[in-house]
Amino acid sequence: MQYVDKFTNKEITLLRKLAEQVYALSQRNCESEKMRLWTQHNDLKTNRPPIFIDPENGWKEIMPDNVLECTHPLARDWEFMLRRHIYQATVLKDDRVTPDCFEIPYLFTDTGWGVELHKRGGEHGGAYKILSVIEDYNKDFEKLHFPQFIIDFEGSDQLLIQAQELFRDIIPVRRYQSWWWSLGLTWSYIDLRGYEEFLCDFILEPENVHRMMTFLCDGNLKCIDWLEENGLLFANTGNHYVGSGGLGYTDTLSSVPGQQNVLTSEMWGFVESQETVSVSPETYGEFIFPYHRKLASRFGLNCCCCCEPFESRWNYLKQLPGLRRVSCSPWSKREVTEELLGKNYIA
Repeated sequence: MQYVDKFTNKEITLLRKLAEQVYALSQRNCESEKMRLWTQHNDLKTNRPPIFIDPENGWKEIMPDNVLECTHPLARDWEFMLRRHIYQATVLKDDRVTPDCFEIPYLFTDTGWGVELHKRGGEHGGAYKILSVIEDYNKDFEKLHFPQFIIDFEGSDQLLIQAQELFRDIIPVRRYQSWWWSLGLTWSYIDLRGYEEFLCDFILEPENVHRMMTFLCDGNLKCIDWLEENGLLFANTGNHYVGSGGLGYTDTLSSVPGQQNVLTSEMWGFVESQETVSVSPETYGEFIFPYHRKLASRFGLNCCCCCEPFESRWNYLKQLPGLRRVSCSPWSKREVTEELLGKNYIA
C-alpha cells in the first residue's frame, strides 16, 4: 500500500514548508526552558506551574476544513498536525513544547470486546447516546472476549520510510505510538451496557458490576502484557500528553523519552471515571477503585481523574500506587485542593 507516493507536488511542497516552520520553532531557546519547567513541575521541584492549553474539539473551530489546502486524506492529517504545532507556538503561546521531530504511529486496529457497539448521535464530535448491547448479563456476557491488537507492520514500516523521505532534510521522523488515553474502564463499560443501565447496575446488579469490571480490567491487562512482551510500548516521559492535561517530562522514571521497548514501570499511567461523577464516594470505592488500583500498580507514575471532582474520593485515590498528578475540576475549591494535595502531588 502506498501513502506519501500519492501526494501531489503541491501537497509535498506545502507539507515540507510547514515542517520547516515547526522545526525552526522547536529550536528556539524558550523550548529547552519549557522542557526544564515541565520536568521540575512533574518531579515536584518547583512552585511555578506550566500553562497548558488544549482546545480539544475546539481545534475544529480554530482550524476548520476550509483552512486546509491538501486533498489527500493523509496529507490533510499531516497538514492539520503541523498547523496545530505552529498555532500553539505562535498564537496560544503556552508552555506546550514544540516538537523537534515528526512522529509516525503504527497502523493498527483491534478486535474490540466481541460485540458491535451502537450509539445514536455523535456527529461532528457532538453528544450521543449509547445503546446497550449487553442487555441481559446471563444471555449476553458470554458474547464478550478480550480485545487483541492487529498491527500492519509492513504498512507501518512503509509509511515511516516514506515520511522520512518526505521530511529527510527538514525534521527527524521517528516511530511513536500511544496505545491508549485512559485505562479508566468505565467508558468501556458504558459502551457495552449503556449509561443509564450502568448507573442502575450499582443498585440492581452489583455482582455483575464486579463481573464486568473484572473482565474489563483483565482484558486491559492482557493487552498491556502483550504490548510489553512484544516490545511495542513507548516511553511517554517526554513531549507526550499524559493524564488529563499535561506533558510527561520527568527525571523520576528511568526511560528515555520516546524510547521503544520499555516496561510499564517506566511509564506514566492514567485512570479516571468521569462517568461516575454522580455516584457516592463509597460506591466508587467499592466498585471502581479496586480495578483502578490494580491497573495503576503496573506503572511508575500515575495520573488520576479528569472532569470528575476528586475531593470526595480522595481517601481512595491517594492509595493509587505512584500517584503524582491529580486533575482538579473547574468546580474544585482551591483551598480544599491545597489542603488535600499539599506539595506531594501536582494539582
